[in-house]
Amino acid sequence: MLFTPDTELSLGLVAALADTVPAASASGTDELDDPAIYAQLFKNWRYSGRLDHDAAELAAVKDARTRLEAIWHLDKAGVVDAVNRILADAEAVPRLVKHDGMDWHIHATSPEAPLAERVLVEAAMALVDVVRADALDRLRDCEAEDCEGIFVDLSKNGSKRYCSARCGNRMNVRAYRERQA
Repeated sequence: MLFTPDTELSLGLVAALADTVPAASASGTDELDDPAIYAQLFKNWRYSGRLDHDAAELAAVKDARTRLEAIWHLDKAGVVDAVNRILADAEAVPRLVKHDGMDWHIHATSPEAPLAERVLVEAAMALVDVVRADALDRLRDCEAEDCEGIFVDLSKNGSKRYCSARCGNRMNVRAYRERQA
């Protein structure tokens, strides 16, 4: 195990959020604009607390998505600066919590804080663990030529190359066809 389960969940949500943009999504559209996908995303990644499901929340979550995706591509000093800025802006106060069948983990915002703030702070807390573990190399871009997706490589040997099985399969088929030609 590289990270604690809550860190893996937070990092996974960042990658899942980033992969909802048209250039990375399966549909070729901004998947956050679909209310069902939006709601399911936060359910899948076990987000508890306040969910407003309104236009203001959607706009703030899209802004958070952009900010977090940009952090993925920074060097260590840049990640540290961005994380510290997010935590300071939210006046984050870490505390241990246990809820919804999850064992003890850390939250640094109130469950009633706006969703985008909670996403940013939870991601920042997860990135603290990544920096401390000197594991920024596990935050990766999909190697598929036609995908702009990102992912967290949680494989034991650090060999994951694609954001999804869809991209991996597509690139494997493409390589096979090139070999056959």
